[in-house]
Amino acid sequence: MPKHEPGTFLAGIAGLIRNRNGAYLMLKRVPNRDFGADVWECVTGRVNQEESFEDALHREVKEETGLNVTIDFVVGLTHFYRGEAVPENELQGVMFCCSIARDETVTSDAEHSEYRWLKAGEAIAFLTADDPGTRWFRQTILRTERMLETVTTDWIDIHKDGVTIE
Repeated sequence: MPKHEPGTFLAGIAGLIRNRNGAYLMLKRVPNRDFGADVWECVTGRVNQEESFEDALHREVKEETGLNVTIDFVVGLTHFYRGEAVPENELQGVMFCCSIARDETVTSDAEHSEYRWLKAGEAIAFLTADDPGTRWFRQTILRTERMLETVTTDWIDIHKDGVTIE
C-alpha cells in the first residue's frame, strides 16, 4: 500500500436557510472581502479544529445572522479553492438545508452588507452573475429544491438534529 504524505486542507460548511414560507436567506458579502466580494451567498464558514460540521454550522449561522436553525438534511458535499487553485486554498465542505427554529429577525454582521428572503424561483432569477460563487449558490438552491420535491416530511423529520444555540 502506498504511503500518503500528510496534508492540510480546510473544512467548511454552507447553510442554506429556509423560512416558514419556503424563502431562502440570501446574504450579500461586503465589498472589501478578500474572497467573493459583493457576491450573494448563503451562510458559509470554516470548521474549527475539534468542532463537528454541525457545531460549525450552528456557530456560523449564529455569528452571521443571529438566527437559530434546525438542520433538515445534508444537501451535498463540495470541494473548491478559496481563491487560486493551490493547496493552502483548498476547502472540503458539507452543505446543509436548515430551517428557522422560530420567528426571528436577521441581525447584520461585518461579513455582509444586506440580506433578502427569496423563494427558489425568485432567487434563481435574481442570481444572474456568472462568477463561480453565484453559480454555486444557484446550483445549491436548485439541488435543495429537487431534494425537497422527492423526499417526504417524515424523511426530513428523522434527519433533523433538533439542536439550537441559545
